[in-house]
Amino acid sequence: MRVVAWLVVAVLTAGCSVLSIDLSPRIKPLEEQTVEGSGDDKILLTDVSGFLSDESTSGLLTIGTPPARVPLLVRVREELKKAQGDPKVKALVLRINTPGGTVTASDVIFRELQLFKQEKKIPVVAVMMDVAASGGYYVALAADTIVAHPTTVTGSIGVIMLSFNAEGLMQKLGVAPSTIKSAERKDMGSPFRALTPEERAIFQSVIDELYRQFVAKVVERRQISEATARARGDGRVYTAAQALVRRLVASSA
Repeated sequence: MRVVAWLVVAVLTAGCSVLSIDLSPRIKPLEEQTVEGSGDDKILLTDVSGFLSDESTSGLLTIGTPPARVPLLVRVREELKKAQGDPKVKALVLRINTPGGTVTASDVIFRELQLFKQEKKIPVVAVMMDVAASGGYYVALAADTIVAHPTTVTGSIGVIMLSFNAEGLMQKLGVAPSTIKSAERKDMGSPFRALTPEERAIFQSVIDELYRQFVAKVVERRQISEATARARGDGRVYTAAQALVRRLVASSA
């Protein structure tokens, strides 16, 4: 013991020691928990809630920092992967409570569910809670059956891009931005100047293409015409009863 102690002291006093203390919160491995019931067969319950993105909710290390959380896309993928390898899992219930999020995050979850269905070949049911709108509805379209709670708000089918123009404010403050760019369109969407008609048309073409993909999934999954899907996908929200009448959901529990 004394020899070890002297060695430690010698290393420290020599000025060549490097100490690395990891104080970041630990992410626990995926664990299976039984919500209710008993027996060998299982139904996987997966939550898709909050803002849909590929980012983790944990921040910098501070006093009272909650445990780090796995990013939503990673968690969903891992849950599906584990269920896919479990022959006892006979169905998947997707519990959705989200106003939407980024286009890519919504599409990634949709595709993960599609791949899961192709491989596992079990029923997938989407259960809408308080809100399942925009990207939340997009994700629900991957399910075989969509069930809405009587008080659910859903719909908001569409794509939106927001920007602001602070050019007038900057002029009042006597501040003028200086931009150095590699090409004419590189600062499209800058808050320091207004969009030109050509730039607005470019952004609109992007939004239109993303919206076309959204509508195509509504047409395919809900078995309605494109004209009907576009009419019902004008951005408005629906109650569960309204969505049921418009065939956007299969039933209202």
